[in-house]
Amino acid sequence: QVPLVESGGDLVQAGGSLRLSCAAAIRILSSDTVGWDRQAPGNQRELVATITGSGDTNYADSVKGRFIISRDNAKNTVYLQMNSLTPEDTGLYYCRMSRYGIDFWGKGTPVTVSS
Repeated sequence: QVPLVESGGDLVQAGGSLRLSCAAAIRILSSDTVGWDRQAPGNQRELVATITGSGDTNYADSVKGRFIISRDNAKNTVYLQMNSLTPEDTGLYYCRMSRYGIDFWGKGTPVTVSS
């Protein structure tokens, strides 16, 4: 198990911004792909964004142009900057680390966007 601790979730009005952070208790390797998933009430967990060690990013279509994922390997931290939030972005946001084909998740941080 890889300890991942998310933070930064909050209640925000539509159009607002939030920055999520994910702190890993171990060193994030350049070979690790890290990212964020989310799960809205009653829905399945879905990918939000990922970033590889070389900086290649991948975003869900629903967040492209609004969310930015970044990583700071020196601080063992992954970030998700979320802008222009909508109520559809409401959910529990999980940090994910993929190492050698195995996925690890944190416990999540809640994001609620009010209209």
